[in-house]
Amino acid sequence: MGIKKSLYLQINEADNLWVALTDLPAGFKINTGMDEFELLTPVQAKHKFTAADLQPGAPVYMYGVLVGKASTFVAKGAAVTINNLVHAAADYQLGERKTAWNKPDVSAFADTTFLGYHRPDGSVGTANYWLVIPLVFCENRNLEVMKEALVDKLGFRKAKSYENEVEQLISLYHAGKSVEEILQADFQHSAEATAEHPLFKNIDGVKFLSHDMGCGGTRQDSEALCGLLAGYITHPNVVGATVLSLGCQHAQASILTEEIRKRDPNFKKPLFVLEQQQLGTEKVLLEAALKQTFAGLMQANQQQRQPAPLSKLCIGLECGGSDGFSGISANPALGHVSDLLIAMGGSVILAEFPELCGVEQELSDRCVDVETAGRFMQLMRRYNELAEATGSGFYANPSPGNIKDGLITDAIKSAGAAKKAGNAPVAAVLDYPEKVTTAGLNLLCTPGSDVESTTAEVAAGANIVLFTTGLGTPTGNPIAPVIKLSTNTRLFEKMPDIIDINCGTIIEGTETIAEAGERILKYVIAVASGQEKPTSVRLGQDDFIPWKRGVSL
Repeated sequence: MGIKKSLYLQINEADNLWVALTDLPAGFKINTGMDEFELLTPVQAKHKFTAADLQPGAPVYMYGVLVGKASTFVAKGAAVTINNLVHAAADYQLGERKTAWNKPDVSAFADTTFLGYHRPDGSVGTANYWLVIPLVFCENRNLEVMKEALVDKLGFRKAKSYENEVEQLISLYHAGKSVEEILQADFQHSAEATAEHPLFKNIDGVKFLSHDMGCGGTRQDSEALCGLLAGYITHPNVVGATVLSLGCQHAQASILTEEIRKRDPNFKKPLFVLEQQQLGTEKVLLEAALKQTFAGLMQANQQQRQPAPLSKLCIGLECGGSDGFSGISANPALGHVSDLLIAMGGSVILAEFPELCGVEQELSDRCVDVETAGRFMQLMRRYNELAEATGSGFYANPSPGNIKDGLITDAIKSAGAAKKAGNAPVAAVLDYPEKVTTAGLNLLCTPGSDVESTTAEVAAGANIVLFTTGLGTPTGNPIAPVIKLSTNTRLFEKMPDIIDINCGTIIEGTETIAEAGERILKYVIAVASGQEKPTSVRLGQDDFIPWKRGVSL
């Protein structure tokens, strides 16, 4: 499927909303093939207009599903806005299995492999990281001390420093310049920092996962934290870990060990757990942690990349800073990537449950069996009920940026977001912070919040994350490469420092969704092999936020 060069688009033949692909003025003539009319109001690119009169309460459809209801009379040819459209989504129930699908042609990737790190449990990493993790926020300072001691000395610093710019400001201050002169000064930029030269050539970095949890909250949150951290320690992109524990916190080392065994019963990676209250002084703790970490890195450095089949890839699907083009360019392109990988035996994770509101029936019908469908519906209903109990149901999910760029109801946003899942059957449904154990399409219960969801997808086993954005976001992850894809060319050209791939070609009609999907998969393979580094990795964008199981959309 591709978008013919056009100025407007009906996504599904059942839709009574059309999408403007460029700014359209009032009076612009619309030809639907069945009808001709003029726009009564200007319609900005990414926004929608009606192709029929809508009475108050009339259902509104996009992507072939209910996405809202008219709150006032809306005349044919008028733009829909938050002033005349409110969120609405169809109810859902257990239906018949609809698991038949047309697998895409994968002959172009026959016998294709990537170069990865093979782990004892049979998984394959796309990177090779050592982790330093606190079991409780009380250890964050000790984590920072270790970071200061290790990162630069081992040659792992990546992010550009702005120390030169600060030195110029200090010089201007000493020269007696005024506030106005400081603000108007032009920086003399130094050359970009050269590539790092790590001591350990086969290690991609030492990553420090600081957080604000582990004690003081609910026991449920502490136990979920241990499960999340266990997901990172057992992750194929991780070669070993150092864990700092205070000793008295809710998140006990014994719980972490149990969660590790759940995910990998024959766990064989080097793991060092140090408890401050048992060891005594900070000096004793940190000296022991540094020695053990360094020794672990020496051993880990012996591992090298080896060929692996594409079935060993597990891709997390994510979107953030979405816009009105997300559901017709970048997200469907990821859907094709998803179908390609699944057809080759790989795994895919679709998360962000608040952004599946309105497409529950389709996804539950695609579940491989009744039990899987039932679990999905139960998790969706429970999540929404908890949100509504605090006065913030799924309807409150769209952000101001989403709304400004055309996603004016949660159901509109959700219907477009679900396009990342392609057409394959749903093989498994996971609750947070469970791990993927089944090849194919996995649904993972997470918030729609970008970093919380990405953090959870990686804990579930995603060794690469594909992240679509229409507005621009620098989100990354400490251990999994996060590849950023723009929904439109303007964003790609405006923010090239955080965007890797442009899907605006689909909107412009120069590339089909299938062509874009294959182009994306080829880049994924290069990243998985260590031959390409996405911008989030080059920037050192190490976002890590565990989900507190209270309401977060």
